[in-house]
Amino acid sequence: MKKIILVGAFISSQIFLFAQVKSIIGAGKEVDPFHYAIIKSQTFDKASVACANPIAANVGAVIMKQGGNAFDAAIAVNFALAVVYPAAGNIGGGGFLVARKSDGKSIALDYREMAPAKAFRDMYLDSNGKEQLNLSQFGHLSSGVPGTVAGLFAMHRYAKLPMKKLIQPAIDLAENGFAISEREANSLNSKSLRESFIKNSTAVPVFVKDIKWKAGDTLIQKDLAETLKRIRDNGQKGFYEGKTAELIVAEMQKGNGIISLNDLKNYQVKERNALSFIYKGNTIIGMPPSSSGGIIVCQLMKMMEKRYLDGFQTARTTQLMVEAERRAYADRAEYMGDPDFWKVPIKTLTSDAYLQQRMMDFDSTKATPSKNIKVGLIKESEQTTHISIIDQYGNMVSITTTLNNSYGSRTVVAGAGFIMNDEMDDFSVKPGVANMYGALGGEANAIQPGKRMLSAMSPTIVLDKNNKPFIVAGTPGGTTIPTSVFQTLINIMEFNMNATDAVNQPKFHHQWFPDEVQVEKTFSPDTRKKLEAMGYKIVEKGAIGRTEVIKILADGKRETAADKRGDDSVAGF
Repeated sequence: MKKIILVGAFISSQIFLFAQVKSIIGAGKEVDPFHYAIIKSQTFDKASVACANPIAANVGAVIMKQGGNAFDAAIAVNFALAVVYPAAGNIGGGGFLVARKSDGKSIALDYREMAPAKAFRDMYLDSNGKEQLNLSQFGHLSSGVPGTVAGLFAMHRYAKLPMKKLIQPAIDLAENGFAISEREANSLNSKSLRESFIKNSTAVPVFVKDIKWKAGDTLIQKDLAETLKRIRDNGQKGFYEGKTAELIVAEMQKGNGIISLNDLKNYQVKERNALSFIYKGNTIIGMPPSSSGGIIVCQLMKMMEKRYLDGFQTARTTQLMVEAERRAYADRAEYMGDPDFWKVPIKTLTSDAYLQQRMMDFDSTKATPSKNIKVGLIKESEQTTHISIIDQYGNMVSITTTLNNSYGSRTVVAGAGFIMNDEMDDFSVKPGVANMYGALGGEANAIQPGKRMLSAMSPTIVLDKNNKPFIVAGTPGGTTIPTSVFQTLINIMEFNMNATDAVNQPKFHHQWFPDEVQVEKTFSPDTRKKLEAMGYKIVEKGAIGRTEVIKILADGKRETAADKRGDDSVAGF
């Protein structure tokens, strides 16, 4: 039995898949996509990565072993995920990077998708003004202009190795294939997914076949390999111009999509000022708009900072956190959007005085109905994936990237082999109408040409009281992203949990409307009963998020944890 050898103190779990051997990367062929382990937690001496797929995690670790830094690893992992994790890994979507270089510089890159030039405010309403959410959530018209490839090239200015080296593992994986897991096989066998791919793509994609997928089957993506080669050989223009761009536009035209060659050519990454705040002496760095995530995490943490937490998920602690979540999401609906189109009052939304005022009507004995929670008064002029990385030099990278829905729009670009996003649904299609995640929005997030739709993605970095690396964190999960990051940070910073426990403890979520507390099945029955007695409606749901965390210990070692809720895995050395 051949397996990947990883150096570290502890390995929590391993799963092996067996097939023909076609290793990739480096003279020693360090990554074998047919024999690999899913490792949920491990402590590493120098560098580590946690992400949604074990093959991609090992690609990142090997890149750092070969002299690359965290940015090199992030680029290689992103391209690899576009091959081995098609549900959310992508080159047809977009995302956000929050990073802190070893020299202390903070970086925030916004490579969120953009509305095409032909987009308009009421494009998903029929002649009677009724919303047509099937058009904003599936198929060609639901796609925004992809930002991922431009984002990866923007990251490369901070990397050390040639882009051709970083993209080659993904090319090898697409061209030669890899063994899929049982979870991936079950996902691809879904009748509704198969039907959706066929309905929304003009050519039947490789994800659909006549017989059922099973664990260990080889998934080969020749068209995707050729697309990646064009990026390798021609740089960013290999995606946004030339043959790939022409294939995207041809696919759009065949399915009534509106992305044009000019939309692709004119896409730009935005370098934002990272959002930073202090929580009990620790510095927390997050993503500003066009993501709402950094503001929400800041609001939630600051609403907790001066209040007594009497223990992990006690009724008192949970109720306090729920009420903070309720208020933050009310503000999200009213005030947050693309800052290039809408003045987002970040300074006020994150100020101590404002957040103290937001909690003035908090009652520790009962639920505050969401209909009674209005937006704050301000006066001034589900499928995503996350990557956490720290390298041997002290660079910290936190990236959240997405297609929006699982497998995005379900539109695969014919001849190019990748899935397009359905991010247009993250705009406010109509005031008061919820998107697929139940989030409400208004004028701040209305559709406009060239505008970036509001996101909940929350890539996060924490420095300790001595300004040293402490935590790299993030998660997928739509509107549950900020609350999952919030709870993970509280678990570590207030309840002193290790990375594994912080990630895997049961989660809960409230987002203002619908007025309910969503909880995982393993959530405390006693706490649930007490919350119900206070007047909360509790709704049990499946897994919330898939959090990836690196906690840097006092001795400098990297305690790394991947969420148990998926095939997520860690790697490092």
